[in-house]
Amino acid sequence: MDPLAKKIFKGGLIAELVDIFGAYILFKKINTSQDFRQTMRKKCPFILEVYYKSIEHSGMYGIREQDQEKWLNSKN
Repeated sequence: MDPLAKKIFKGGLIAELVDIFGAYILFKKINTSQDFRQTMRKKCPFILEVYYKSIEHSGMYGIREQDQEKWLNSKN
C-alpha cells in the first residue's frame, strides 16, 4: 500500500476511534446523571431526544417521564 494511503487510513481509523470513545462517554454521562440530562435539554435537546428514543427502543421505559416530573417539581 502507498505510504500516503496508509497515513490517510490511520488518520481515519484514529478519528473513528475518538468518535466512538466520545459517544460512549457522552452516553454514560447522560445515562447516569439527571442533572446532566437537564443541561442537555437546555443546550442540545435533539441529543437528549436521541438518548430517550434509544433507551425506549432497548425496552427501558419511564426515564423521560421521571425527568419531566422532577424538572416540573423543581420549578414549583
